Amino acid sequence: MPELPEIASRAREMDKELTGKTITKVEVLQPKCLNVSPKKFKSALEGAKLLGTTYHGKWIFTDTTKGYLLINMGMGGELLLVDSKSMPEKWRIAFHFKDRTTLAVNFWWFGYTHYAAASKLDKHTMSAKLGPNVIDVALAEFRELLSKRKGAVKSFLLNQERIAGIGNAYVHDILFLAGLHPLRTIDTFTDDEVEALWNGIQKGLKPSLRRRGAFYERDLYGKRGGFKMKDILVGYREGKPCPSCGEKVVKIKTGSTASFICPKCQPLKQKKGTGKKVVKKVVKKEGAKKPKKSAAKKKTPARKSETGKPVKRRAASKKKRG
Repeated sequence: MPELPEIASRAREMDKELTGKTITKVEVLQPKCLNVSPKKFKSALEGAKLLGTTYHGKWIFTDTTKGYLLINMGMGGELLLVDSKSMPEKWRIAFHFKDRTTLAVNFWWFGYTHYAAASKLDKHTMSAKLGPNVIDVALAEFRELLSKRKGAVKSFLLNQERIAGIGNAYVHDILFLAGLHPLRTIDTFTDDEVEALWNGIQKGLKPSLRRRGAFYERDLYGKRGGFKMKDILVGYREGKPCPSCGEKVVKIKTGSTASFICPKCQPLKQKKGTGKKVVKKVVKKEGAKKPKKSAAKKKTPARKSETGKPVKRRAASKKKRG
């Protein structure tokens, strides 16, 4: 799945190569990826001149003279700038330009190509609810975003409404660089740990951003990203040694997703307010001495008759005798 490094790279490439081009024709092979009818989509963008391209989270925004073209690559795909006479084998949407080049869009799964009028961009629900771009958030703002949060840190990082751009590809290394277990709750963080997480985000995303994204995605020219598998620290490296301590990386279940962690560098610390209970459980588990029980009452031996047979005792009356 393309995340901030890939989307930011594609937006940068599109801004460089497409700005100033005019769309002469739009072809739609997959109408379900649109937010309006194919007829309306075509009429809205045909004849439009491209003014510039930016990104927000996992969405690409291309400003045109007739409104906005919005692209979300979903689970992956290609955005390729090609000669109009040499279309790629697979494509879903094609934007043909006046200079006889074409932007061919292909989705693997769940991609979107939307249109929004300039005056209604803030009404585009899928992008309007996004949190700030994660790479652009200053430390002070990041502290504010985490204040009063109580959930697991991984869930927070993946929630695009809280902070936009991180997915399940880069989150593993981000948390490893921060020394945080994915299930640690935010309300247990110290100030230093918040700063460590902010630094982990910067260090976990910028190397890939500098290399045009991950190796499994292609750029606007068809070349693979320069961030390779060997550059990944713990993500998807189950059984490999931790690059910091040598402990084996393990794969664990974290809610609906899996996580890759170093169990030594990313311990799951005690949750706030449960210290006493945890200590009690540990003591009991380690076999500590149990508190002495009050001495049991000695049983009076049964009386025996002269024949040696036990004599039955009469039940004590429950009524008090006067």
